[in-house]
Amino acid sequence: MSDLLKSVEAPENPNIPPLRPGDAVSVHVKIKEGNRERIQEFKGTVLYVRDTGNNATFTVRRIASNGVGVERTFLLRSPRIEKVQVERHNVVRRARMYFLRSRTGKSARLKQRF
Repeated sequence: MSDLLKSVEAPENPNIPPLRPGDAVSVHVKIKEGNRERIQEFKGTVLYVRDTGNNATFTVRRIASNGVGVERTFLLRSPRIEKVQVERHNVVRRARMYFLRSRTGKSARLKQRF
């Protein structure tokens, strides 16, 4: 049975480093527009990393124009992700950073881990 599951499982994306909640990351995603493909960068904070296996995901939150928060969920094994760069590791004491949704400005800052 495990051989059958392994044959269906998608290969891991080698361009994604180990991620932790609170990391400031830059995700480079392939976007298809018509018959052209381009790479779009999505910079933000990792809110949480979910599950292991084929449907493992991580969610990144950034603040867009006019202070509007935008969250985007990515599949860890997706071939659409070109690369993920961890720009800084932050000190967090939670596995899910939902409290950042209600905070803006200085209260939304996280301390850097050295």
